[in-house]
Amino acid sequence: MVVGYRTYLEQIVPLLEGKEVVRAGMRAEVARAREAVSRARSGRRVAVVSGGDPGVYGMAGPVLEAAREAGVIDLVTVVPGVTAATAAAALLGAPLVHDFAVISLSDLLTPWEVIAARLEAAAAADFVIVIYNPASSRRDWQLVRAREILLRRRSPATPVGIVRHAGRENEETVVTDLAGMLAYPVDMGTTVIVGNSRTYAAQGRMITPRGYRW
Repeated sequence: MVVGYRTYLEQIVPLLEGKEVVRAGMRAEVARAREAVSRARSGRRVAVVSGGDPGVYGMAGPVLEAAREAGVIDLVTVVPGVTAATAAAALLGAPLVHDFAVISLSDLLTPWEVIAARLEAAAAADFVIVIYNPASSRRDWQLVRAREILLRRRSPATPVGIVRHAGRENEETVVTDLAGMLAYPVDMGTTVIVGNSRTYAAQGRMITPRGYRW
């Protein structure tokens, strides 16, 4: 059987033929994980569908916690996927060739004060910064605040890549900079990559040097 968030299941309809499917809405991760573990304990073979890589802001965490709660962690196998950071980076060029940090702007599970502190620390350490969940229909101010924090440490000319729906229909990619990044629409399907002090743009691509001698 297959358990998953409704939107993700819609993307793999051909793979669901002949299988029992349990669909769930947004913010039902714990219930979804417990349902999957309960079915697995009864002897069913269960696949939990997660977006990107299940171990990066995905369902591996809730499923393993539910399995620990039930004393059956050994039943769980985590299958790696491609997270939005690397999918977006490939479309933008090579922005993640040096050290980078990944930070979600969603404050549903993490207080904004914690998110802001992490942005400040990553900017101070000169990491390339990958931003997940930059905005939603109910949340449109965090990216503005994030940009303000980054501009304390980065030049307005710092390259910024914005990728919407990486690897899906209606994929959009743009390379801009910190000064102009807010001119482009973003949503929950968008990944934003902010370069470090050495990242540069060339013919529409972002490149972060690793330090090789040429």
